[in-house]
Amino acid sequence: MSLDVVDLRNFYASPLGQVALRLLGRMARTRWEDHSGLRVLGVGYATPYLVDFQERAQRVLAFMPAAQGVVHWPNGGRSASALVETTMMPLPDASIDRVLVVHALEVGESPRDILEEIWRILAPGGRVIVVVPSRSGLWARVDTTPFGHGHPYSRGQLQSLLQETLLLPVFWGEALYVPPFARASLLRSAPAFERIAGRFSLPGGGVHIVEATKQLYRPAGLRRAVRRALPPLDEVLAPVGAGAGRDAPAL
Repeated sequence: MSLDVVDLRNFYASPLGQVALRLLGRMARTRWEDHSGLRVLGVGYATPYLVDFQERAQRVLAFMPAAQGVVHWPNGGRSASALVETTMMPLPDASIDRVLVVHALEVGESPRDILEEIWRILAPGGRVIVVVPSRSGLWARVDTTPFGHGHPYSRGQLQSLLQETLLLPVFWGEALYVPPFARASLLRSAPAFERIAGRFSLPGGGVHIVEATKQLYRPAGLRRAVRRALPPLDEVLAPVGAGAGRDAPAL
């Protein structure tokens, strides 16, 4: 089930959405503190989080799935957002340094193909942050937020998916320990929930946050092709060059 871009935008405009944005955005900023001059891409609905990278990054783009819909972003100036097929993104190989994936894998028809496409566009040494609902968390069980839609993941499931697509995890974390209810008292105490849970490494966060780097070589046990081979193309136009003119009989 795909999320609608209007519902996503409305969620992040709500008090609960703003809390989620602050908590998740802080972790992304910490992981990518040194992003000056880099090319950053958001896949899914990542625009609320991409604002933090606009000032120092060389370029920031937002790709939104066709089934979700797209909004103009940023609000001022030329648009940096596009509606794409997330398994066939219009970018050359090894052209992006950082990819932030939010509201994409859990609702995509083929999460493996999405990650394989991200592997293709990542530059050597490039990094990706994936945010997905946690199977054991409360947020995945309440469908009043975007994190309650689609397929939630256990850590083991997500680790297997990353391994199959040649992405090596370098950081694991959880966030959104606060219950997903828009009560003022809960929203005010959200930072305390995160501090206590982080200090004691407690399980039960609403989302998994994993940062992974691109592996250039496939382990011997994994033989699946990273990209599906295209069928051979028939010749449509036979070019007529200068050589044909030389071989032609004189009139």
